[in-house]
Amino acid sequence: MSPVLDNLDLYVDGFLTSLRIIVYSLIGCLLLGLIIAACRVSPVPPLRAFGTFWVTTFRNTPLTVVLVFCAFGLPELGINRSFFFFGVLGLILYTSAFVAEAIRAGINSVPAGQAEAARSLGLGFSLTLRDVVLPQALRTVVPPLGSVLIAMFKNSAVVGAFGVGGDLWSTGQILTSARGYETLPVFIGVAIGYLLITLPAGALLQVIERKVAIAR
Repeated sequence: MSPVLDNLDLYVDGFLTSLRIIVYSLIGCLLLGLIIAACRVSPVPPLRAFGTFWVTTFRNTPLTVVLVFCAFGLPELGINRSFFFFGVLGLILYTSAFVAEAIRAGINSVPAGQAEAARSLGLGFSLTLRDVVLPQALRTVVPPLGSVLIAMFKNSAVVGAFGVGGDLWSTGQILTSARGYETLPVFIGVAIGYLLITLPAGALLQVIERKVAIAR
């Protein structure tokens, strides 16, 4: 493991950059996924159609294709940003479809009588969804949503390989191609870096799931 120890500063920088990708993508896909899920269950047909189109499109499109479109298609439309921006954007767009479906499944698990009771009290769709349905749905949605988010953490490696630079994956490439270190120990270090992100995140999600299960 001498390549890891000799280049620990590079691994730390790569770890922090990968963490930035994950944090920005996590916030973005949760917010966007919630909006898309609301569209999916909306009583307004055009919104439902838009939500269905979004989910169908991004769930059936490979992440690499989404990233290529963001990095090379958007500049053709006059949107010029860094590869970091495009990488995070692509990961948000791709993951939001899976987040939306997980949330929608949770919404559908709430008994219809809850929403009907809220409407009988004069609450509109948005208030019913926010104050009555979602608080109950989110308890059910923690396990599948956790799986989606862990997959997103691992997909951040694809974003790094796409050319963001400075992340864990790029660190491994630099050490093997530019500095001539052996591939196996270098990428064992990369794998350890990702495990330091995914394992604590998985443990935290299990704690949340247990607390939610007790509260149900």
